[in-house]
Amino acid sequence: MAFWTAVLCALLVSILGGLYLLGAFRRRRPTEPPLDKGHIPWLGYALDFRKNSAAFLKKMQRRHGDIFTVLIGGYYFTFLMDPLSFGAIVKAPRAKLDFEAFAVELVARVFGYHPCKSDHKIIQVSSTKHLMGDGLVVMTQAMMENLQTLMFHNRDSGEERPWQQDGLFHYSYNIVFRAGYLALFGNVPGTGTQSEEKAKERDLIQSEELFDEFRKYDRLFPRLAYAVLPPRDKMEAERLKRFFWKVLSVKNSREKDNMSGWISDQEQFLAELGMPEYMRDRFMFLLLWAAQGNTGPSSFWLLLYLMKHPEAMQAVREEVDKVLGEAGQEVKPGSPVVNITRDMLMKTPVLDSAVEETLRLTAAPILIRAVVEDLNLKMANGREYALRKGDRVALFPYVAVQTDPEVHPEPHTFKYNRFLNQDGTKKDFYKNGKKLKYFNMPWGAGTSICPGRFFAVNEIKLFVFLMLSYYDLELVNEKEEIPPIDVSRWGFGSMQPTHDVQFKYRLRI
Repeated sequence: MAFWTAVLCALLVSILGGLYLLGAFRRRRPTEPPLDKGHIPWLGYALDFRKNSAAFLKKMQRRHGDIFTVLIGGYYFTFLMDPLSFGAIVKAPRAKLDFEAFAVELVARVFGYHPCKSDHKIIQVSSTKHLMGDGLVVMTQAMMENLQTLMFHNRDSGEERPWQQDGLFHYSYNIVFRAGYLALFGNVPGTGTQSEEKAKERDLIQSEELFDEFRKYDRLFPRLAYAVLPPRDKMEAERLKRFFWKVLSVKNSREKDNMSGWISDQEQFLAELGMPEYMRDRFMFLLLWAAQGNTGPSSFWLLLYLMKHPEAMQAVREEVDKVLGEAGQEVKPGSPVVNITRDMLMKTPVLDSAVEETLRLTAAPILIRAVVEDLNLKMANGREYALRKGDRVALFPYVAVQTDPEVHPEPHTFKYNRFLNQDGTKKDFYKNGKKLKYFNMPWGAGTSICPGRFFAVNEIKLFVFLMLSYYDLELVNEKEEIPPIDVSRWGFGSMQPTHDVQFKYRLRI
């Protein structure tokens, strides 16, 4: 009898321990946000969140208000939906709210990379030096030169320039990705006129192959990040990782000409810290995805919105022509391709507003912080809520502010001048009569804000600037609607369409 009593007690303890780990016993404490665990132990709302994050969070906001805690895959996430209160999260010190805990787990899963403690500082220092200020001038020029190579390599052939057809998403992503890759990771070396031409041809071929493999990985990325890939796709993801580790390896990169300081400095810093070369190869893949995984899709959306809104297209074209004229450049037969500089890109408020509006509609990152210690979160309305150590707190600006009709009237309509006052100055935005600091957050915010955001914007603007200056553009079906967003990609930066849109393009000059 004593034996069976001991066995039953052990079994009971195991069951109770399992239920505890599954979150069955968690209860809302006084001053904590509303708690909603769903009906499935441990999973909670994981399936709903994975299916459509935006729709799920809108439903939770209607049910619970501007702050609530939900169980998602074994973790308790507190979502803050009031943009007036975002500062309490964004400005919190890392000793209380840490973004690296989640990031470390994610990059290990999707890139096979295990960061060192100094990674964040290394990226910040290198980005400040090379992707801002004078460094941004150099990188913008490198991007410009590679766009010229990709977009105009047959311009002087003397051949007739017929209309060509492609998917607008594929075309935009392809050109911007490849130009950005070459600007960052360098070019095939070449000396002498013939060697230089052969090197450019090799750049064209190799960057095209790299893009094709990148798109395969890109399609797997959301399910890989959520760790829900089936066996065959998981094998393909591992094959693609090995491909990029090899192609972008430190050894291969050192053989390139014109490698950016942004890449070489970070690799050197990690080497000096004693990181093994194979892990630095994986870091190179992480840098490629971070730098080029969003600018191509964003360029697609911007060009499509302009093509679907003639008044916006006309306004941006007029600004582009004005900036070229003021720089003493002209698009005409027999002349060299125009050279667009960082200074020229700083004189485009209309294009800037169109870019900002495009990102408002199509960029949807989720900002996540780990709660390092118990703390009280003070909302803008004066109420305080207790957050538990071990939980996670998250912001989803796309729902909370970017598509809030009080902040942005007609939030799902593209308005190219939404971010401008009538006199061309930048507009302020308000909620509940109070001025908002965080009214559009495509790049994140605080310590985790995208350090390469200025270069990314310049990539998008350069591409559109050149397309509008040199090409005739038409949609194959002018009545085709703008495609829906692929909801499986919520939370991973710039969204992608559910399907491509066919367009025609032709060099005018």
